[in-house]
Amino acid sequence: MTTQADLPDTLADVIANAVPTAPAAPLERAWIAARIPHSGAMCLLDGVQAWDETRIRCTATSHCDPHNPLRSRGRLAAVCGVEYAAQAMAVHGALLGAMEGAAAGRPRAGFLASVRNVVAHVERLDTLAAPLAIEAERMSGSGNTILYGFTVRGEGRVLLTGRAAVMLDASAVIR
Repeated sequence: MTTQADLPDTLADVIANAVPTAPAAPLERAWIAARIPHSGAMCLLDGVQAWDETRIRCTATSHCDPHNPLRSRGRLAAVCGVEYAAQAMAVHGALLGAMEGAAAGRPRAGFLASVRNVVAHVERLDTLAAPLAIEAERMSGSGNTILYGFTVRGEGRVLLTGRAAVMLDASAVIR
C-alpha cells in the first residue's frame, strides 16, 4: 500500500523523476563549445535563445570579428552562414540527445551530407553590425539522416536560407 510518505511532494518532482530533461534556453557559448565538434574561434555561436523538439534559434556576433576563421581576403561571404546553421543543427542534436537521456557531452559524430536550395540575399555577413539570428528546423529524418531547413537573419531581414541533410554517426559510414 502506498502511503503519503511514498508520494512525491510536487508535480515538479514527478516530472523531474520521470522524464530526462535538457537544459533550458538561454544557453551560453561555453555550453555550446563543449558539445559541438568546433572549439576556439571556430565555435561561431554565442548562445541559444530558444529550442524545442523540432527547432532551434541561436545568436552569433562572430561575423563581426576580424579574426573570424571563415574570413577570406578580409571578408565573410554570406555562404559562410551555412556553417553557422550547421553549428545550430549540432547544438540541436546535443539538446535532443540530452532530452532523450543520452550521455552528456558532444553529440554523435556527423557531417553535412548535402546542402540544397541555398539562397543568399546579401553578399557578405561581416558588413552587418547587429547580431545574427540562426534558425534551424528539423523537417524530417529517421535513424542516421536528418533534413533541416535553415534561415540566417540580421538587422531585421533574411540573409540566407536553405536546407541541409545531416548524416549522424558518420563513424559507421567512414572507415
